[in-house]
Amino acid sequence: MLASIAQTTLQDDVFGEDPTTNHLESYIAHLTSHEGALLVLSGTMGNQLALRTHLTQPPHSVLTDHRSHILEWEAGGVASLSGALVKGIEPSNGHHITLSDVKRHAVLTDDVHAAPTRVISLENTLGGQNTPLEDCRAISTWAKSKGIKTHLDGARLWEAISSNSASKSASTNYNNNESLHTINTSSSTLIENLQAYSACFDSLSLCFSKGLGAPLGSILVGSTPFIRKARHIRKSIGGGLRQTGVIAAPALVAVRETFLGGRLAASHSLAERIGDMWTSRGGRLSQPVETNMVWLDLGSGFSSADQDHGSRKEEEEEEGEEREEDSKTSQLQKWIEAGLQNNIKVSGGRLVIHYQICEEAVQRLGKVMDGYLDQSRQVSLQHGDANGNGSANANVNGNGNGNGHGHGHGINKEAEQISLKAAEME
Repeated sequence: MLASIAQTTLQDDVFGEDPTTNHLESYIAHLTSHEGALLVLSGTMGNQLALRTHLTQPPHSVLTDHRSHILEWEAGGVASLSGALVKGIEPSNGHHITLSDVKRHAVLTDDVHAAPTRVISLENTLGGQNTPLEDCRAISTWAKSKGIKTHLDGARLWEAISSNSASKSASTNYNNNESLHTINTSSSTLIENLQAYSACFDSLSLCFSKGLGAPLGSILVGSTPFIRKARHIRKSIGGGLRQTGVIAAPALVAVRETFLGGRLAASHSLAERIGDMWTSRGGRLSQPVETNMVWLDLGSGFSSADQDHGSRKEEEEEEGEEREEDSKTSQLQKWIEAGLQNNIKVSGGRLVIHYQICEEAVQRLGKVMDGYLDQSRQVSLQHGDANGNGSANANVNGNGNGNGHGHGHGINKEAEQISLKAAEME
């Protein structure tokens, strides 16, 4: 990647003159079977440009998962840039949005009290969970029949289509702890999967930095008129850059070597192994491991007396909720301290894994787990609950930059640390 940056072209992308950037955009458009593509600085910029381009004039609304990045992690950009209502819905299967969810919540009437649904925005993966292709196709077909545009926040689509869990049936029971992880490393199959998902959406954004390991950058794909309009809007919000070759060159390396080179498979295998390390020690997972994310329930092993204070008396509910939050904060602090004792930097229950994590770091993580869970059992015994029935779900976000080339906040041989931020990054 460093070599590609040193040798790249340095022409002006605002005028469409940089050969490396133009090549990246045409290359990604070809990979996704769309007409055009546009390099952007971040996933947030890509999503916001897509929605602003699709949306014309209020009143209008965007239908999305209640956990989605565009709703929770983009500073209210849809409201400020597009003047749109974002309607977050909770999947009825507890895993991903289906067509039945969309039909239940989409606004199709001309009722003056409502904001009509103009865009359906999905995200794959979302919290490391895959949305099956058949559900994307069903939603896409229905949306087209209603004149509704579709967008995919595909920042981690590379991860989704590198795992066969992306093709799980819509009837799959997502509420059990069965592993959904299967590795698929054929480059031709990866391209086929990418094109199959891309065909479901009028636009999609893809991130180069997260699991792929490029220093920065995302890309937005869509039709030729869509990209033309998005390019105009990009300039209006300060996204027009000059020497973009230094961004495009490492992005090309990331796609070719990390994604098409099949390297994401290693991170998926390691994530499953780390999940097994936690559960074999008596810990619980907040959700099954499907791709490269491991969600640890930091309440594992803590007693109900230590956590569930809100149910003692009805009049003590408010005080109980405050105590429960204090308990979760205490658990998180114990987890962080256990990491520091073994030179492993953690700051939440979500671990984002990349393929360059060394074996020594994994072993140190195991020691962190031992220290934390042993301490939690001692707390349980002190409360007279040797079985550790705590149920608090530590839904704490870590850094999404699982960097495959040692540029991000992951574990690498030099740092020998797991570095997880507390806020989701696009």
